[in-house]
Amino acid sequence: MPKRIVVLGSTGSIGRNALEVAASLRGEVEVVALAAGRNVDLLVEQARIFKPRFVALEDEKQAAGLAAALAPYGCEFAVGAEAVKAAAAYADADLVVSALVGFAGLAPTLAALEAGHDVALANKESLVVGGRLVEAALARGGATLFPVDSEHAALSQCLEGRDPGDVKRLVLTASGGPFWRRSREETAAATPGEALAHPVWNMGAKISIDSATLMNKGLEVVEAHWLFHMPWDKIDVVIHPQSVVHSLVEMMDGSYIAQLAAADMRLPIQYALTWPQRRPLHVATKPLDVATMGSLEFAPLDPGRFPCFELAVAAGRAGGVRPAVMSAANEIAVERFLEAEVPFGAIPAIIEETLAKTPPGPGDSYDEVARADAWAREGAREAAARTRWSGERSRR
Repeated sequence: MPKRIVVLGSTGSIGRNALEVAASLRGEVEVVALAAGRNVDLLVEQARIFKPRFVALEDEKQAAGLAAALAPYGCEFAVGAEAVKAAAAYADADLVVSALVGFAGLAPTLAALEAGHDVALANKESLVVGGRLVEAALARGGATLFPVDSEHAALSQCLEGRDPGDVKRLVLTASGGPFWRRSREETAAATPGEALAHPVWNMGAKISIDSATLMNKGLEVVEAHWLFHMPWDKIDVVIHPQSVVHSLVEMMDGSYIAQLAAADMRLPIQYALTWPQRRPLHVATKPLDVATMGSLEFAPLDPGRFPCFELAVAAGRAGGVRPAVMSAANEIAVERFLEAEVPFGAIPAIIEETLAKTPPGPGDSYDEVARADAWAREGAREAAARTRWSGERSRR
């Protein structure tokens, strides 16, 4: 019987890759539900190809004509945020690919776990802002969480079957993004086009900017803390520009265990979909050839050059609602940067200013985290409005 999957964020980069992998698995996987934000045309095309039983669209303003477009494919459909949660909790599902971007992914991820569905998690913010909530939902639903980020998928493979007491530390690798060889001052006025030009990975806009600021790596440290229950001082990051070694585990005896693979998100996605088995990757990608890949570089991360990294880790360590405030402020700062309304160098300043006014709160309920998220977004918008763009206002 095929594994029945739901793809949340099906029209985004990870969602499209997940569906490509699902199509390649030739009957081992059945797509039973899809959910997307606003890309109606692509969602309808995906429904035509995969014939899911249920389709959800979050943006109600984009839903005109959706019923007629889906009618030939026999899909039940709904619109709005509750519809996305309904897709996540779809009764006939075995596994949910959570690939929504930002805070919007938390509620559907919790809904999937509460329903007892295993989750292939590509939405970092679910653990960053709601780690305690996710842990509680996992315990209640009895489900399993499979990390889809290449770094956390690598760590899970390195740790599988090992005694936690044998592990000295986790080492996440970071490509460094497009600016790691430049100074903080040199990149302060970078344009969106420059920041989006990741040297290795082909990703969505938000995660590409997070990679350029290294916010992404800070979020991954917080995510690793929750995924692997590892103390903060046992999680490190090294710069590895080739993105061949996706992460390493240092053992107590000084040995390192690493996972190497091509820089292709379809690999960790397929591993999550087929676990505990492995399958040949039947999608077009250039396999890793260790005989010809050349030298591999590693370098220490200089947090002073990447303040967003420090802000993310500090918020994670502080706990409470601070991770939610940090994440929301980052989303707004990145959004404003991509609209060429604030300079690249203003992103950490907007986050830091918002964090400085964080209201107290333990962050132990979804409603509290959601209130902190909404508060932070408004504060970050105000901080961004006070920022003046002094560079080229071009998206290219």
